[in-house]
Amino acid sequence: MDLTQIIIKPLLTEKSTWEGEARNRYSFEVHSEANKQQIRDAIQKLYKVRVVKVSTQNRLGKYKRTRFGLGRTPNWKRATVQLHEEDRIDLF
Repeated sequence: MDLTQIIIKPLLTEKSTWEGEARNRYSFEVHSEANKQQIRDAIQKLYKVRVVKVSTQNRLGKYKRTRFGLGRTPNWKRATVQLHEEDRIDLF
């Protein structure tokens, strides 16, 4: 996989913004078949930072009601990356 296919987008929520400022941890939506080593390499090369730890979660899609019946949003994978204490990522 290419680096831009592994990292889909950064997650900019209230909790992830707080963790970025307080604990130097950033959250990303990643490809569902990417492993931790691929995620680590992609973050280090794209943002030019040093990654200390990678945590992943497989998130299940939610059920939504539509006029055609019950539908479901797709499953996705979330990666939380802790950086070296001297490194930062400016997402804005």
